[in-house]
Order: sequence, then structure tokens, then C-alpha cells
Amino acid sequence: MATKPAEAAAAPPKSKKLLLIVVAIVLFVVLAVLGTIMYVNKQRAAAEFGDTEAPAAARQVEVGPPTYLPLDNMVVNLADPGGERVAQIGITLELQNAAAMDRVKQYLPTIRSSILLLVSQRTSEDLLKIEGKEKLAHDILREASDPFGGIEEDEADASENGNRRSTRKRRRGPVDQPIQRVLFSSFIVQ
Repeated sequence: MATKPAEAAAAPPKSKKLLLIVVAIVLFVVLAVLGTIMYVNKQRAAAEFGDTEAPAAARQVEVGPPTYLPLDNMVVNLADPGGERVAQIGITLELQNAAAMDRVKQYLPTIRSSILLLVSQRTSEDLLKIEGKEKLAHDILREASDPFGGIEEDEADASENGNRRSTRKRRRGPVDQPIQRVLFSSFIVQ
């Protein structure tokens, strides 16, 4: 009889140990399944909203000296009361590289038209201030980049511009932008 109570006392630790191991395995499996589900949902959401990043090799762009594409001078009537003010503006586009020049030249009529429309909406008072010129350069870059997928603007830029069209993110995934900057080579307001 003395041996039976001792065996009974020894049996519960084995069952507790076995129960602890089973609970640990079940917990591990549940956590692994939850982690997998979260990862798949995150990847699906990223693909749906275009937040996926291209591999580093795909984003690599030939780095070299920039190429400049001067546009013909433009004379534009300004939006001043009376309509007697004009601006003569010389614009040079800084391009990513020499290969980008052919791509941009294909869209020059569209780009020039967009620039003319943008400048004609400004007043001489806007264009005589440095902030007005910087804003015009930013707006020209935004419009000139449209044929190539557009540029991404954050909420602050969109609300500052006051333009409904720019309040949404327009870039879809990684986009190769051939136009890097807009430079003014001449700027005369009369």
C-alpha cells in the first residue's frame, strides 16, 4: 500500500508537464497562424494601395550629370485687372539624364500648354515676389510631370495650393520622373 500512494503522487507531475508542453505547442501554432494572416493582409493592403516598393535594382537610375532642355521663351497675358500686364518667361527643364530628353520632347506641346495656362492664371503681383516664382516653378514641375505619372504631393502642399486636383496622391508605385527641376532662365513682367 505504501507504494501505491507514492506512484499516485508521482503521476500528477508527468501529466502537468505534458499538459504544459501541449499548451505551449498549441500557443506557438496559434501565434504562427496569426502572424501569417497579419503578414498576408499587410501585403494585400500594400498591393491594393500601391505602397509596394520596387526592388533596389529596379529603382536604380543611371546617375550622371543632369541634362538641360531649354524651352522657347513664352509671352503670356497675366490675370491682372484690365489685362494690360504680360510676362515673358524663359524656362529650362533639368532632366534626369540624356536619355530622358527624348521622352520629354515627345510631350513638349502638352508641357508648354500646361505652362501657358498656369502662368496666365497668375497676377503680376504674384510673379514679382520670390514666393510666387517658387510656387510657379513647383506648379510647373507638377504639371510637366503629369505625362510621366505625376509627382506625389503631401497634404500640406495640396492644401497650400488650394487646387482640388492636387489634393490626392497621384503617383502609382515607383515612377521614373525624367524632369527633376524647373529653372527660370529669364523672367520679365511688364
